[in-house]
Amino acid sequence: MFADRIEEKWIDAFRAMLQACAVQPGEVCVILSETQSRALNVQLSERALHSLGARAYHLVLPTPTNPCPVPIRSTGASIAIGGLAPVVTALATAGLVVGLTGANAVGVWGWAAKPGMLAHWPGGLVVAFPRAGTVNGTAVLAPGDLNLTFKRYIAAPIRLTLVADRVVAIDGKGTDAAMMRGYLAAWGDADAYATSHVGWGLNPAARYEAMAMYRHRDTNGTELRAVAGNFLFSTGANEFAGRHRARHFDLPVMGTTITLNGIAWVRDGYRASLCSRGLGPVGPSGSRAAPLP
Repeated sequence: MFADRIEEKWIDAFRAMLQACAVQPGEVCVILSETQSRALNVQLSERALHSLGARAYHLVLPTPTNPCPVPIRSTGASIAIGGLAPVVTALATAGLVVGLTGANAVGVWGWAAKPGMLAHWPGGLVVAFPRAGTVNGTAVLAPGDLNLTFKRYIAAPIRLTLVADRVVAIDGKGTDAAMMRGYLAAWGDADAYATSHVGWGLNPAARYEAMAMYRHRDTNGTELRAVAGNFLFSTGANEFAGRHRARHFDLPVMGTTITLNGIAWVRDGYRASLCSRGLGPVGPSGSRAAPLP
């Protein structure tokens, strides 16, 4: 059986992220995990927190039985807490919660240094949750785009037709389209087809080929969400539209031109870090993916 080995360089990486979160000596921090959380990340979090002088403790919850008809992947959320008031109270008393389970528009840059912030590490992306009933158009997934729920690079084109937020047609031949149709249909819920969030990556250090370098158990694809210049289209939960669902697709689309209010902020997948440096939009529009609603 494969066994993880703690590496000092990994502790250094965790420590650097926690320092960016402004962890202070003596600060009380809770490491939240499930019985099925990856033990290596739990141990690395503990060692990094202690190396900074924080007073860290563990809160471990049993991983619940999956109530859904298919495996849940890529949601970035967990149902392990289940609304248990003592757990919520314990988390609220800590200065920092290191979560290892899992606003209308948010930026996620990888660390949380202010009260009430939520961050995903690694990070570097902007996401917006459209209002209910506002998303219409067509999204075309081309070979080389990604389905992070299935953790695979798409091999054949898929055409998604959207009407009033919902995917009403999934056209395409081959395994990718067939798996998407089958997974969404298995939920038996119209909201499985609804738009979750849209946005784009801003991290110039994130690598497009990263998912090919790891086994499925070793990655959740967060780096692919943050690749500079990608357009991220997602289906499933959208709390701002009143849809709280476990089903979720994250679909980073590469090589796009992204327009907002008629201005192109990303052209042909151009590295959007230029915009983050204040250099402005990159020219007129003309895109493969529909502009943001």
